[in-house]
Amino acid sequence: MIKAVVFDVGETLIDETRIWCRWADRLGVPRFAMLGVIGGMAATGRPLADAFEVLSPGIDLEEEQIAWAAEEPDSLRVNFDADDLYPDVRRALAKLRARGLRVIIAGNQPPQAKAALEAMDLPVDAVYTSAEWALEKPDPKFFDKVVEVTELRPPEICYVGDRVDNDVMPANAAGMVPVLIRRGPWGYLHAELPQATRYGVVVDGLDALPDLLAPTDR
Repeated sequence: MIKAVVFDVGETLIDETRIWCRWADRLGVPRFAMLGVIGGMAATGRPLADAFEVLSPGIDLEEEQIAWAAEEPDSLRVNFDADDLYPDVRRALAKLRARGLRVIIAGNQPPQAKAALEAMDLPVDAVYTSAEWALEKPDPKFFDKVVEVTELRPPEICYVGDRVDNDVMPANAAGMVPVLIRRGPWGYLHAELPQATRYGVVVDGLDALPDLLAPTDR
């Protein structure tokens, strides 16, 4: 029986479209080109960082972000806020909690993401990031940490994310119940991989989770 649901962030809870459009504007490339190249990275299994090298050869991402912050200290830049939440997030998380499940956020995110997520006042029990744990998916130690903070056995934990490589397979290896959400570049592409259904369950949105994980007639 599932007792806790743990969520990835990017393209699971947060629609990253605005972030990538701001990056396109920053780099001086068409937004469609930026989004298309990111899709290409997802389709070919290349790291996301390669998209920046394709569009702006020789770019130093760290230096670029420092310069951007200095020039636009009050803008969101690479960050997100409540306007970037997918429409089903609050509704589905609230329903999961109403059915007695613990709801936790834990994903690969920079330090500032924790405060941004907490400021949204989401119906969750806790928010954690890879930055505060100094661990990143798909490292098995990340999922060991998930088990630690939930204080549950792995089979009692469902991990929800948009990638087979970062979410489904390592969660399954950790003994959890993985769910792949079919949205975002990786989500749509990875939903077609045989590993998606071999090791987990595929859903089209978060509204499917309450009945899937905590049916009222159980």
